[in-house]
Amino acid sequence: MQSNQNQLQHTEEIRVRFNETDPLGIVWHGHYITYFEDGREAFGRQHGLTYLDIQKAGFVTPIVKSTCEHFLPLKYGETFRIKTTFINSRSAKLIYQYHLYNGDNKLVCSGETIQVFLDSDNNLCLYNPEFFQAWKNKMELE
Repeated sequence: MQSNQNQLQHTEEIRVRFNETDPLGIVWHGHYITYFEDGREAFGRQHGLTYLDIQKAGFVTPIVKSTCEHFLPLKYGETFRIKTTFINSRSAKLIYQYHLYNGDNKLVCSGETIQVFLDSDNNLCLYNPEFFQAWKNKMELE
């Protein structure tokens, strides 16, 4: 679903697994970053920009910055939605914002990740790789 000229979004539903919780049944804070990854992967499948697509083009995209703000806890057995939004940038990077909502549609957590492109020699790309620019053009993000 395209929300405007500079953003694409995808929403995925996830169930909290037992191994993601502490002895009180509350999700351990470190798992929220994993939920962000789940959101990125679902976004990539929906919009044609998976990690395998990036790897096939000869690049990797390490995370260089991540932020996460917690507002409410998630508990074992709950189902929640993660809304992942791609933030368009002229820079050679992937910027994603995340919003997690519980079953009552209350904001549980929000965050952002920034990834950069490294070529097969682990050199930082200062310009959009050709495959990524082609994807942005296809998505009408320019």
